[in-house]
Amino acid sequence: MKNELLKIGPLTLYGYGFMIAIGVLAAWLVVEQRARKLQLACEHIFYLVLWCVLGGFASAKILFWITEWKEMIRNPLGMFSSDGFVVYGGIIGGILAGWIYCKVKKLNFLTYFDLVMPSIALAQGFGRIGCFLAGCCYGKEAQGGLSVIFTDSDYAPNNIPLIPTQIYSSILDFLHFFLLLYIARHKKAEGEVAACYLIFYSVGRFILEFFRGDLERGSIGVLSTSQFISIFTGVAGMVMLGVIKKRAKK
Repeated sequence: MKNELLKIGPLTLYGYGFMIAIGVLAAWLVVEQRARKLQLACEHIFYLVLWCVLGGFASAKILFWITEWKEMIRNPLGMFSSDGFVVYGGIIGGILAGWIYCKVKKLNFLTYFDLVMPSIALAQGFGRIGCFLAGCCYGKEAQGGLSVIFTDSDYAPNNIPLIPTQIYSSILDFLHFFLLLYIARHKKAEGEVAACYLIFYSVGRFILEFFRGDLERGSIGVLSTSQFISIFTGVAGMVMLGVIKKRAKK
């Protein structure tokens, strides 16, 4: 893969950063369009997305520091590297930042939670393409069937056929986006879309982690860090959905 897409003098356009930017832009545009269609307060959308993005990136970095605490102690300057983020940290931090914004602006959090979450899945789809271009978040060595071989990656093992987990993740994220839009059109109560996001993403991520080959993502016992977190986010989504359904019946 080619992570350096374009060079103009001292400036370099990296594939990972470029796809992240496209994902954030696409997410914002979809949220804006859906907010207008649902007749929500559109003047808050830009700032809500901005809060979620900043909170998400900060939390993704913090969780990476936690999972790599030994390396951070050995090399404290590595904390300021532009590399190293944990997606689950971004999800949790983005949700928390959105909740704080809604509280400050006195908005119905569940309404905007449902509004934003399909776009999160969309942004993740583009982000995983960026991972593929960079070679990070790579899969285990492939024993047959579909595989990808990196020849100039700073992250993935080069010249070895690997399971293209980034592409599988991207496809699932885009399918997740369309599924959540369908659920949003047929939901019976606020919060259903967000709860379904937590459930579907947790299940998909838990399964995909078995095919990942990058050991630096950390582990807790026999589970990877992301699998461990998936258990709690999945249960939280199911509890949330159950409570919402019960309230809707009443």
